[in-house]
Amino acid sequence: MADRYLHFTGTATGRFLTRRIGLPQPAPLRRWSLETPALTGPVRHLTAGDSTVTEELGAVLAATGLEVRTDAERPATGTDVNASAERPAAGPASRTGTERPAALVLDATAVDTAAGLGAVHGALHPVVRSLAPGGRVVVLGVRPSPDDHHQAAAQQALEGFVRSLGKEIGKGSTAQLVRVVPGALSGAESTLRFLLSPRSAYISGQVIELTSAAPDPVDDWAAPLAGRTALVTGAARGIGASVASVLARDGAHVICLDVPQAREDLERTAARLGATALPLDITAADAAARITAAAPDGLDILVHNAGITRDRRLANMAADRWAPVIDVNLDSVLRTTDALLKTGTVNRGGRIVATASIAGIAGNNGQTNYAASKAGIIGLVRSLAPRAAADHGVTVNAVAPGFIETKMTAAVPLFIREAGRRMNSLSQGGLPVDVAETTAWFAQPASSAVNGQVVRVCGQSLLGA
Repeated sequence: MADRYLHFTGTATGRFLTRRIGLPQPAPLRRWSLETPALTGPVRHLTAGDSTVTEELGAVLAATGLEVRTDAERPATGTDVNASAERPAAGPASRTGTERPAALVLDATAVDTAAGLGAVHGALHPVVRSLAPGGRVVVLGVRPSPDDHHQAAAQQALEGFVRSLGKEIGKGSTAQLVRVVPGALSGAESTLRFLLSPRSAYISGQVIELTSAAPDPVDDWAAPLAGRTALVTGAARGIGASVASVLARDGAHVICLDVPQAREDLERTAARLGATALPLDITAADAAARITAAAPDGLDILVHNAGITRDRRLANMAADRWAPVIDVNLDSVLRTTDALLKTGTVNRGGRIVATASIAGIAGNNGQTNYAASKAGIIGLVRSLAPRAAADHGVTVNAVAPGFIETKMTAAVPLFIREAGRRMNSLSQGGLPVDVAETTAWFAQPASSAVNGQVVRVCGQSLLGA
């Protein structure tokens, strides 16, 4: 369903009225396309404190293919300090040093005291207004230390800083915190490529913690999944079909799985993608065996996307509305994951991505069953991820969508639907492709360091923030 309010606020009349009344003013988000595969403009590499990873980070940023400028290359005219938030976005980088940056990357890994946080303010305060509309702010930190409460306080403070910045930055821009392991920044390349691109348009206010795992090589970043086999459950339509489409776009051979009742849509989706259709109820006792048979060379990517809702308040919820939701959304994920890991169907170096929800983080009225199932997915990811990596060389992560524009949300009553769209930092609903792009980032061979993460694809929803 079209977001008419978003369109209205893009008109002169809409901008005038919404400003006068104080209503949200969402900015159209620029997502990935063949015409806009990358951000337009330079990336400014800033540093707070005496970092030991400046050169290492610089090399990783340079590898993204974006133009990178350091503190030493900042204009000396004071332009940044006085830059107006209304200044139009610049075109392609001219290397004159005067165009607005498309992204600000702040290395705050050396901040280990409360006083040191002043360097974070000092680095970003003069330049944040100069950020181009739809820009990115990425702050790099490290894990708070259990042995140094001063360092832990300073590094945890970055989380509150970034979440607040994401809520105030506006104009379709986003802010994230990435916790890295000094000396292992090569593992951050896939994450920085993702966050510093149009693919992450609907992600903001997130904290992503990387491990020291070395990335697997990528021969072609235009097709990072080439030669890999992926299975996506619930792939007949909606978010699942979008996930299958993006994985196929990135080079994977996709097996599209959905219930036999959705066979027509499933086969249509598979035909469009050159994929394989697998009509199968994921709750069936032989589901794992049939998946193994459909992937004789094993799976490199396993995406648990299938899910159902049976909403009622708990007092009105019969057992026959509770049990199917838990079975489809959670228990089938546990059973098939266990079986596919045990049999080695998920290849070493593989990726498992499950679908949680902000309902599992914040709860939702009338969805005790659904929220329980999605919170259970988060528990699965956090527990299984380190063991799967150690025992099988497999990473386990989850996406947690917020309000995503689908047929299901189109059926939500108008005022509830509008609240869902506006109650986030970007003041609009997301699209299925936003979930798909996040899944594809988790699935990349270079994302070995991304493990045990639950990333909300919600525009920084105010629910559970």
